[in-house]
Amino acid sequence: VLCDVCLGKGRPKAVKSCLVCLTSFCEEHLKSHSARFTKHKLIEPVSNMEDRMCPKHERLLELFCKKDQTCVCVLCTETDHRAHYTVPVEREWIDKKAQLKRTEMDVQQMIQERVEKLEDIKHAVELHKREIQESMQVFSELVRAIQRNQAELVLSIEEKQRQAERWAEGFMTELEQEISELKRRNTELENVARTDHIHFLKDVTLDPDSANPWLQLSQDRHQVRHLGAWQDLPDHPDRFDTVVIVLARDGFTSGRHYWEVQVGDKDDWYMGVARSSVNRKGRISVSTTQGYWALAMKKGQGYRVSTSPPILLTLDPKPKRVGVYVDYEEGQVSFYDVRARTHIYTIKDTFREKILPFF
Repeated sequence: VLCDVCLGKGRPKAVKSCLVCLTSFCEEHLKSHSARFTKHKLIEPVSNMEDRMCPKHERLLELFCKKDQTCVCVLCTETDHRAHYTVPVEREWIDKKAQLKRTEMDVQQMIQERVEKLEDIKHAVELHKREIQESMQVFSELVRAIQRNQAELVLSIEEKQRQAERWAEGFMTELEQEISELKRRNTELENVARTDHIHFLKDVTLDPDSANPWLQLSQDRHQVRHLGAWQDLPDHPDRFDTVVIVLARDGFTSGRHYWEVQVGDKDDWYMGVARSSVNRKGRISVSTTQGYWALAMKKGQGYRVSTSPPILLTLDPKPKRVGVYVDYEEGQVSFYDVRARTHIYTIKDTFREKILPFF
């Protein structure tokens, strides 16, 4: 983050950002600002300061509504969020980071346990090799007395050794793969923890013009349900007329983003991101080849990932609340079981245009 006051090339880095002025200052300009405005609130330098302001009241988003799971300003608590339980944004962010930290510690513990188990297997292989060598010596002494059985005994021992080594090598390979996967998941959790907390807690607003007529949106456009009946809606160019899904109103072309979806006990749903240019009309295949990166639950078919061909997943327990983490630059879409604090699956690809959350 660079100083907003300095001009020209080679601007110095900002050391603080002012939540009142919505400006980031270098060391020199911070001194003059602090001398004039002693009561302005300063934070560590951040970009996109306008994202921290309430679009409705143009006040600082300094509270978090527990009921609606969204950031609000002081005036919001007197209107749309009256009587809702709210806490300071900083406290909610600390709670979320603490939860992520606990998950990170669990993953690190799992890595340690598997590393120790890998060492135990290696030790067992060495012991087995020594046992084989001792057995070879015993059989060598017996061979002199039973010449006719020498070749058969040697071949039998060598085959057992090869089998034992193949088994051990296969098991060690599996453990090493598990360790690599756990380390990768730990890195993903660290990336989520570094995400700016305003983006981290931001709600997803749905686009009614894209909603299939079988779907009904809540008044605040943060929830969607299957109505069970066809609605006579205008044939908007953005509306899905066959596939029962809806897109978010806003998408993104950069950065890291995270949101959570409450699925409860529902047994038929989609969630993920889609290209803004996806086809909305006629029969559509929800897959990565068509511009959809999604996790789905299909009644009678279980959980699956929208790869081509689809990858089937066995999830136990069944997730009730799913977290979706997107890193645009890395081409990564990850899904998490929020309650179990476990990683479900990560899709890797390359994004070349705006993508939008869909459900």
